[in-house]
Amino acid sequence: MSHHVRDEIKPFIVMEVLERAITLERQGRSIIHLEIGEPDFDTPRRIVEAGIESLRQGDTHYTDSRGIIELRSAVAEYYNRRYNTAVSEEQVIITMGTSPGLLLVLSNLITEPGDEIILGNPYYPCYPNFIRYLKGIPRFIATREENGYQPKSEDVKALIGPRTRAVIINSPANPTGTLIAEDDIREICELGIPVVSDEIYHGLVYGETEHSALEYNEHAYVLNGFSKLYAMTGWRLGYMIAPAQSMRTLQILQQNFFISPNAFVQHAGVTALTQKHPEIEEMRNRYDARRRYLLEELPKLGLDCVVEPRGAFYFFVNTAHLEEDSYKLAFDVLEHVGVALTPGIDFGDRGEGHLRISYANSLEHIIEGMKRLKTYIEERGGS
Repeated sequence: MSHHVRDEIKPFIVMEVLERAITLERQGRSIIHLEIGEPDFDTPRRIVEAGIESLRQGDTHYTDSRGIIELRSAVAEYYNRRYNTAVSEEQVIITMGTSPGLLLVLSNLITEPGDEIILGNPYYPCYPNFIRYLKGIPRFIATREENGYQPKSEDVKALIGPRTRAVIINSPANPTGTLIAEDDIREICELGIPVVSDEIYHGLVYGETEHSALEYNEHAYVLNGFSKLYAMTGWRLGYMIAPAQSMRTLQILQQNFFISPNAFVQHAGVTALTQKHPEIEEMRNRYDARRRYLLEELPKLGLDCVVEPRGAFYFFVNTAHLEEDSYKLAFDVLEHVGVALTPGIDFGDRGEGHLRISYANSLEHIIEGMKRLKTYIEERGGS
C-alpha cells in the first residue's frame, strides 16, 4: 500500500483522553477534566447578544473573503493600541479559528517539498502535522526546562539553513504556559527569517507582560483569535496579521479553501474587540487563583515546574519518576482515580515523561483532582 502524507498525521491524543473520559462518565464514573485546553466560562453576554442581533439583522450571507472591514479594522486598532504597532486593516484576514490561519500562513511559506520550518519541542501538536501535510520538514529545537521550554535565539540560529522558510513561536505557550523572555523574542525577530507568532493566549497572562512579534518585526505573521481570551472556542473565529506583500496569496488561498468567514460571528467579534467586558477580568482573576493554588499544591505531590507558568491555563509537570511513558500514565490515572490529564508525548518526544494539567476547570474540581492525584501517587509508592 502506498504511503501518503496523511498517514503521518498523528491522532490528537488529548482528544482520545477526552473521548475515553466521556465513555467512563457514561458508565457512571465521576471524572475531573484537567485535560482539555478550553475555557470553562461562557462567552461574555454582550458578545453573545451581538451574534444573536446580527442573525436577526440578516447577516447570513457570504462576506469579503478576508472578512468584514469593520472587524479587520477593529483587529488592526486593537493591535496598534495594545502593542504600539502600525498594522493596517489591509494586513488582516479573518479566519474560522486560528488553525485555518496557521494552514494559510504555512501554505504560503512552504512552497516546495523539503522546505523547513523551525519550532520548539515540546510544541502544540498541530504545528508539525500541518508542516508535514504541506510536505515541509519540521526542524525541532531541543528546548530546555530552565528556559520554560521556550526557544532561545541562538537555538533558532543554529538550525537556519538554505531551506529554512520560517520559525514558529508561541508565547504564552501550549503545553507549558510559559512566556518567551522579551530579549529572546526580540532577537528571534531580528534573525532575518520569517517569524510566525501564535498569540492565541495573549491576554491570559498573570503578573507579567506578553509581547507581540510585531513589536520587533513589522513583517512577522501573527495568528490570534477569540477562542481563549473571550471564551469563544465554539464560535470558530480567529485572524492573522501578515506582511502586505503576502496578502494577495493568502487572500486567494482563503477564497479557495474557506470562501469567507462566518458572517454573523464576525459582527460578534467586532463587539468583542471594541466594547468593555467585565467578565474577562473576572475570568482572568479566577484562572490566576487556580494557578496560584496549583503552584502551591503541585510541589507537595512532587510535581515541580522549574519556570513558573505565567500564561494560558496550563502546567507542564515532570512525571518521569512515576512512569516514563506519559501515555500509559495518563490513561492509568484516568482509569484508577478518574482524573483526565494530557500525556506529554502529545507535544513531541521532549514532552515524554511529563503531563499537562489544564486549570480551565473550577477551583472546586481542581482541588478534588489534586486529592485524587495524591491518592494515586501514594498508592504507586512515590510522592
